[in-house]
Amino acid sequence: MMETSQTQNRSRSQQWFERAQQSLVEGVNSPSRGATVYTAGPIMLERGQGSHVWDADGNEYVDFMMSFGALIQGHAHPALVKTVSNAMAEGSHFAAATSAEVEAAERFRRMVPSAEVVRFTNTGSEATMLALRLARAHTGRTKFLKFEGHYHGWYDDILVASNPLPPGAVGLRSDPVKIADSSGLNRHALEDTIVVPWNDLPSLERAIQNHPGQIAAVITEGVMANMGVIPPDDGYLEGLQKLARHHGILFILDETVTGFRIAPGGCQEYYKLQPDLVSFGKALGCGLPVAAFAGRADVMSELAGGSVLHYGTHNASRIGMFAARASLRKLTRDGGAAFRYIWNLADQLAGGLTELFRRKGVPAIVQRVGPMFQIMFTERESIRDYREFCRYVDRRKYQRLSWKLFEFGVYISPAATLHSIVTVAHTADDVERTLAAMEKALDSLA
Repeated sequence: MMETSQTQNRSRSQQWFERAQQSLVEGVNSPSRGATVYTAGPIMLERGQGSHVWDADGNEYVDFMMSFGALIQGHAHPALVKTVSNAMAEGSHFAAATSAEVEAAERFRRMVPSAEVVRFTNTGSEATMLALRLARAHTGRTKFLKFEGHYHGWYDDILVASNPLPPGAVGLRSDPVKIADSSGLNRHALEDTIVVPWNDLPSLERAIQNHPGQIAAVITEGVMANMGVIPPDDGYLEGLQKLARHHGILFILDETVTGFRIAPGGCQEYYKLQPDLVSFGKALGCGLPVAAFAGRADVMSELAGGSVLHYGTHNASRIGMFAARASLRKLTRDGGAAFRYIWNLADQLAGGLTELFRRKGVPAIVQRVGPMFQIMFTERESIRDYREFCRYVDRRKYQRLSWKLFEFGVYISPAATLHSIVTVAHTADDVERTLAAMEKALDSLA
């Protein structure tokens, strides 16, 4: 068995966490990094290189979180470091037109099938919010439809049915209970939000028929990525697209998570879709806050002159544009060889994990689409929607496994609702080390 790292000593991380609690709410800047997720406290990461990261105590980890999937090129890729450093030396940001944003947009359009026109933003939340505003303006309708278990950002109108709940709390499939994900929302914010189970075309059609002529847009992830990894059923997304077209509803595909990870053109290329609007983020910026939404020119033109308002000092940040342009260039070399590489490596990892679970008699599956994968502790052969995830997936058991993997030098998200990612920086050696660490972790937990 390959030797694995031992990382039980995290005293300096604990010290930093205690210090952080004096200045930051819960010692962090996002609840997904907090103590409730990481038990005794976050692992304080100090540096990364390629597919590995090191914490404040010098412990080394194979990183499969990769900044929640933002680092498709890995940590501190030399070419990107050089590009960003050179750009920084000439000025960090101008809040004015630059040639870098033009070239980034041109490359984006060549890769993304539906992108007739592009607008760069800072975050995926901002991109989806603007896509919905644009859809309402273009159609003159106010309502929009989203799916259970999908997360499209943290703003009021769409912050509903995104988190796991006890099965009895979500209501009937025919009439889902619309439970807000946060306190403090505008009490009218969700009046125009329609929630429907995913992977269920009859439920979608019924919801559309119940609101004739009122729905501006239907927004969906191409792969449900807020409940681990849940692929669409065969033909589901094509059926969704067809229903939207038939009823004059704009089809918004949220590729904040899947973009530039599944295929050069994202889920729309892989599943052969033609969305009216599409949002991107995470991998687009390679660790810098860069996102975008794009789509049909006749819809996007409503932004002209601020008719549909979108301000932002940091829109198309200059350094971010240099990073995005360089990364997209690398991803399209040799006919998209990078994507073939990460798919093949993910095959090896998922296959090894599945065989290990079988050999150990562990009731767990690996769900994945390409390089995106998640381990789910369940007796079922697959999980196909939010309701099945809430009912059949043992999230606590997965969290204990993730904590144990930290001890053996593998860094994955401790939240079962999230997922891991294989990138171009990962290697066959990383796969072997991870499988060895997984075996030790399972033996330890047993």
